[in-house]
Amino acid sequence: MDATPGQMRPADAEQDQPPVVDVLRAAVAAIGGDERSGQVQMAAAVEAAMKSGQHLLVQAGTGTGKSLAYLVPAILHPGRVVVATATLALQHQLVERDIPALLAGVDGVLSERPSYAVLKGRNNYACLHRVRDGVPDDQGVLVEIAEGSGAEVLRLRAWAEEQATSGGPGDRDSAPSHVDRTWRQVSVSHRECLGAAKCPYGLECFAERAREKAAQSDLIVTNHSLLAIDTVGGVPMIPEYDVVVVDEAHELVSRVTQQATDELSLPVVDRAVRRVRNFVKGREADDLDDAADALRGALVGLPGGRIVNVPEALSQALALVRDAARAVVSALPRDTGEGDGDAARQQARGIADEVRKVAERLAAHSDDDVTWLAERELNQGSAVLCIAPLRVDGQLRGTLFADKTAVLTSATIKLGGDFTALAVSVGLHAAERVDHSLDLVDEGVDYPATAGAGAVSYDADDPGDEQPALSWRGVDVGSPFDYRHQAILYVARHLPPPSRDGIPTAQIDEIVSLVSAAGGRTLGLFSSRRAAEAASEAVREALPHIPLLCQGDGQLSHLQAEFVANPAVCLFGTLSLWQGVDVPGPTCQLVLIDRIPFPRPDDPLMSARSNAVSRAGGNGFMAVAATHAALLLAQGAGRLVRTTTDRGVVAVLDSRLATARYAGFLRASLPPMWTTYDPQITRDALTRLSGMAAQAS
Repeated sequence: MDATPGQMRPADAEQDQPPVVDVLRAAVAAIGGDERSGQVQMAAAVEAAMKSGQHLLVQAGTGTGKSLAYLVPAILHPGRVVVATATLALQHQLVERDIPALLAGVDGVLSERPSYAVLKGRNNYACLHRVRDGVPDDQGVLVEIAEGSGAEVLRLRAWAEEQATSGGPGDRDSAPSHVDRTWRQVSVSHRECLGAAKCPYGLECFAERAREKAAQSDLIVTNHSLLAIDTVGGVPMIPEYDVVVVDEAHELVSRVTQQATDELSLPVVDRAVRRVRNFVKGREADDLDDAADALRGALVGLPGGRIVNVPEALSQALALVRDAARAVVSALPRDTGEGDGDAARQQARGIADEVRKVAERLAAHSDDDVTWLAERELNQGSAVLCIAPLRVDGQLRGTLFADKTAVLTSATIKLGGDFTALAVSVGLHAAERVDHSLDLVDEGVDYPATAGAGAVSYDADDPGDEQPALSWRGVDVGSPFDYRHQAILYVARHLPPPSRDGIPTAQIDEIVSLVSAAGGRTLGLFSSRRAAEAASEAVREALPHIPLLCQGDGQLSHLQAEFVANPAVCLFGTLSLWQGVDVPGPTCQLVLIDRIPFPRPDDPLMSARSNAVSRAGGNGFMAVAATHAALLLAQGAGRLVRTTTDRGVVAVLDSRLATARYAGFLRASLPPMWTTYDPQITRDALTRLSGMAAQAS
């Protein structure tokens, strides 16, 4: 039986629960799986963390079965547990496959069946008010269908009505195929929402129903972005909970940073002016229009990139926009009970207040933020001012880790062979890692001993900023794969170092020879679109018998599907292919990496963070650029071996991975593959693998 809706399992419920290992074994047996020592170790470690309240970082290699390893302790925990993922794919997998299979498999083992729910941001659900009553245009007038997307909007409206009738979730994942622009015609942000109490469709609201179900559930599955809004953003989005499990934890800092990044552009300010004109009686809209003109003038001739010293004209323009937007928000009348008029007014208030908030942040010129002009089309009509937090570790430490027990897990959580880099990035100090070598001995968990910790100061420059120590543990449960026998790491030490002038001829020749030896079956991961396209053109010319797809040839999802379906196909692309591509079997026997994926030297946020570390006496390059590269390298190399029968080569065509002083740190972040610098050995191995794959097919 499910737990009584709205009622959490009692605190003493865990006394009646079977041991976590027994439940895990029952679940694995029910789904026809095999027991894996790493999975058992991880489940025991997660259970111990939930009981002790100590934070836990777990590296669980591909194939470990980490989802079950944290879900089993989660359903046994007497309090509410939140699982946060970085990707919609994993969120969907948990809710649609893993959790139902787990609960079905242990139905006869548990005394009580836990309840679960999925929770997303409000704009991920269709809004019935917008669906039924229309969308305000730029003048605040409700219109029936957005120009150019009528048929798609009508399909989404019909789907939303069907969802409302059938009790469906009404979320974007279950909607018919659509583009982003069309989805915006049937959804709203939290700022645009009228609120359940004021909305005539509040009782049917998909977002409100999802929150109500979450409030009645023992286990909530959400995403990093919503977790960031709930914790760092200070906007309550998730019902109270005891423990959070952050899967794909290597993405947490990036997702929190994205959530805390704001943008201000002239088109947005102009849109705010048009929206509010019908609802304010004074000069407030004209004043905001004049402030937009001042901002337009201040941006003329301003170069793209980071803005360290804000020009006086820009500073004054931002202050004008801030003050004018604030006046507009104050002048907008509140709810009048006029239905459609209130919806348009609420949207006008939302966009005006967003302009105020961002302009206020930009005008503050805080040392805790990084400001830059985005390198899009740099002209007075499309320049975008961006502002992001210099660091998020303090915010995470003071909110998420101070209030909850956190379990962070990923296949690439150890960088440079150690947990420290990721721990520090989320606000946990190296000195706070505890010696727990005596814990869980019976379960066989190998905890490396480290120094204990007392109270520490988060900011070394501010001794008054002391916070209680937040003890944490780091556990590497390994991988079921035998990397030394399944994979070769080939580093092309003989090639010249990469240059900024494009992909060199020697590297092109190396790519052609490796792809030829592999007979296709190659995933090419490149540092830029230009490099991917140049390599694609060269391979197509030299090896016309080998089909090759390049990112940009079509929708990425379709290219990936064709790559999976045809083992002879090569797929070349950029950053979006470095993570999330899962291609087991002979389809992918060669992963090509053209160069170490350092961030661009002119990346505003990365360079600012590196400089901040250096000013504090640290090594900015290692703390920021090398750590970023190590994470991406580990993710890219992880595309090769996905099952115990996979074989292949990861070829890094950047000699610095063999010669640079930081090479050891980067290689220590990779799976323990057998390493060679010999191109002939590599080609011979690929030729043998290609022949074996051809015979097997």
